Amino acid sequence: MDRQALTHTQRWVIKLGSALLTNDGQGLNQAELAKWVAQMVALRERGVEIIIVSSGAVAEGMKRLGWTTRPSALNELQAAAAVGQMGLVQAYESEFAKSGLRTAQILMTHDDLSNRARYLNARSTIQTLVEHGVIPVINENDTVVTDEIRFGDNDTLAALTANLIGADVLVILTDQQGLYDSNPRENPNAQLIQHAQVSRKDIEDMASPLGGALGRGGMYTKVMAAKRAARSGTATLIASGREANILPRLHSGENVGTLLVPDLEPMKARKQWLAGHLQARGRLTLDAGAVRVVREQGKSLLPVGVVAVQGQFKRGDMVICQDEQGVEIARGLVNYDADEAQKILRQSSHKIVQILGYIDDESLIHRDNLVLS
Repeated sequence: MDRQALTHTQRWVIKLGSALLTNDGQGLNQAELAKWVAQMVALRERGVEIIIVSSGAVAEGMKRLGWTTRPSALNELQAAAAVGQMGLVQAYESEFAKSGLRTAQILMTHDDLSNRARYLNARSTIQTLVEHGVIPVINENDTVVTDEIRFGDNDTLAALTANLIGADVLVILTDQQGLYDSNPRENPNAQLIQHAQVSRKDIEDMASPLGGALGRGGMYTKVMAAKRAARSGTATLIASGREANILPRLHSGENVGTLLVPDLEPMKARKQWLAGHLQARGRLTLDAGAVRVVREQGKSLLPVGVVAVQGQFKRGDMVICQDEQGVEIARGLVNYDADEAQKILRQSSHKIVQILGYIDDESLIHRDNLVLS
């Protein structure tokens, strides 16, 4: 995809961070939010379907509660989010209503997307809203989330949303011009990368792992989000939200920000869902032969090729498959509990029933439930 092709894209997921929506953490900046809505209305008039992933709830809640410093305790963050969601949704609803557009609030946790039935329900709901001309406003359900089921940041949530609904473009707006070849805050000679294939190995090294005081994500999370979005064939634009009228300019193909384009075949829907599992319950270490079979031949993982088991996982949990150097090569849904996997590792599949007294599947992970990293 090149810049001019952006003018023909029809479905955009737009992620707005706290720094662009708040008064330096002191509640929502209503005037700035109104400007963003005006830009998204302009895209709608061009025929673009819009799905918003919005930060800002915690900052708005902090203002309403009279807090000047972002809390670290989970219960206080959840309280701030619960209070702030009221103002965030009200602000979007009132601004879009001025143009005759309706919005809908959708709150999700990673647990919602890890469960296949709930994943499909979420996709159906968002699709239906978009088909009826409603603009979904999506956020993490901070009021109930725990660290175990947290997305980690809204960049990741936006990428998984792009996978979920098959977006053409993911737009991540930030306080930087885009992705640089080194940290522009430290190197005045850093060069902006205007266009790159998302599979380039060096772009992860170029991204800073540090985020701002308000948000949890840095440029690194944005690059990783672009890699996740590419699983569904979605291109990612990383651009500065400080640029005037940035969204229509991006849609017009103007050469601003960084365009990261997918260069591999999109995964099938089920593989996208599997790849979106962020939390793994254990690890399986594979010998060289098993690594080759899984990676190059796309076959199921048999117990004979597994040399070590780590973690306390249950049947159906997500586990990581790694080589003997500890490098992750794949992940998938395991067919046996950890204790059972420990008993049958390095054994031929025909011995499973003899060892365990039953056989659920001849593989530890079936190829349909296995996705390469």
